[in-house]
Amino acid sequence: MRVFVADHPLITHKLTVLRDAKTPQPTFRLLIEEIMTLLAYEATREVRVEPHEIETPVAPTTGVRLSEPLPLIVPILRAGLGMLEGMVKLVPTAEVGFLGMVRDEETLQPTTYAERLPESLAGRQCFVLDPMLATGGSLAGAIEFLFDRGADDVTAICVLGTPEGVDVIREAAGERNVTLVLGAIDDGLNEQAYIVPGLGDAGDRLYGTVDH
Repeated sequence: MRVFVADHPLITHKLTVLRDAKTPQPTFRLLIEEIMTLLAYEATREVRVEPHEIETPVAPTTGVRLSEPLPLIVPILRAGLGMLEGMVKLVPTAEVGFLGMVRDEETLQPTTYAERLPESLAGRQCFVLDPMLATGGSLAGAIEFLFDRGADDVTAICVLGTPEGVDVIREAAGERNVTLVLGAIDDGLNEQAYIVPGLGDAGDRLYGTVDH
């Protein structure tokens, strides 16, 4: 598995504001989107393209365009939705699917409660979006789900990660073609499995809490 940790002053600056508990929700959403676009630039470095002939105002030339089948962007509900717009801005012709993952509090294993994906992902490059790589269980489950559907190349993009989470994804990836792109790797997890220093619950800070 390939791991890329962003080392860019703009990302570090935006992460600092993102972490601040005083940052208001609208600013938090905007920052997630902006950081996602910066991370997507690196995450799509190996996106598949094919030659494409065009006519400029001066002369014919050969450039490239995204290869078929088009890349598939898969945000993990619900927090991954906050990253979607930042990715689509960079790759507007990509297709979008959705995957809902939840951890069983008894078995601690991730289960899928919702999905909107093609029946076959054969030949697809898939880009999974999840802001927080904490324990790694949900993301590992999502990656496994995509490979089971036939994907042959999966890139996971996270704003923050932990050493523990990276190890879980590496073990889950095995010999398969997996890339992990992170804005930063934090110290680890606290007793409640929150990333430290982290930024709190990304879903709640993006969308608020819903009382049942």
